[in-house]
Amino acid sequence: MQKLAKFIYFKLLGWQIAGNTNMSKNKVKKAVIIAVPHTSWHDFYIGVLLRTIIAIKINFVGKKELFIFPFGLFFRAMGGTPVNRGSNENKVEAMAKLFKNKEEFRITLAPEGTRKKVQKWRSGFYYIAKMANVPIIMVTFDFKNKQNKISEPFYPTENKEADFIFMENFFKGVKGKVDKYSY
Repeated sequence: MQKLAKFIYFKLLGWQIAGNTNMSKNKVKKAVIIAVPHTSWHDFYIGVLLRTIIAIKINFVGKKELFIFPFGLFFRAMGGTPVNRGSNENKVEAMAKLFKNKEEFRITLAPEGTRKKVQKWRSGFYYIAKMANVPIIMVTFDFKNKQNKISEPFYPTENKEADFIFMENFFKGVKGKVDKYSY
């Protein structure tokens, strides 16, 4: 599968990987991975190809409607977990608990919380990382340059404002598939 993923990603699609290309060798067994910008369904297959190439298991969450038969079987097999976005359950606490019960768990989230243009990121991913005591790894979906850039693991500090400035700067100049939603 890795050879096929490399062929599609590098040769057919013309994408590149930059930054922390040895993510699987860093032995970070638990992390919150933020993928920015999330502007299109195309982000999904680019992400699947990327994780296959770097040989690392990464999970994701999606709205529960995506997990209805027959597509639900596919999304679960790909590492997906459905989320009921309308319930009163504290999602940050529930997701942070997922890390405690697993030896290896990396979850990808979109800080925007949607594929639409947002003025500011949602902060749930940040608090999940803090509660679970795991690093945040940033991954770009830069369709202009056809590049996924991967950051080194970043542990949130006690200064949320400074942390968000640091993370947002990582994504400066990145263009999403839907260009009007670029950073």
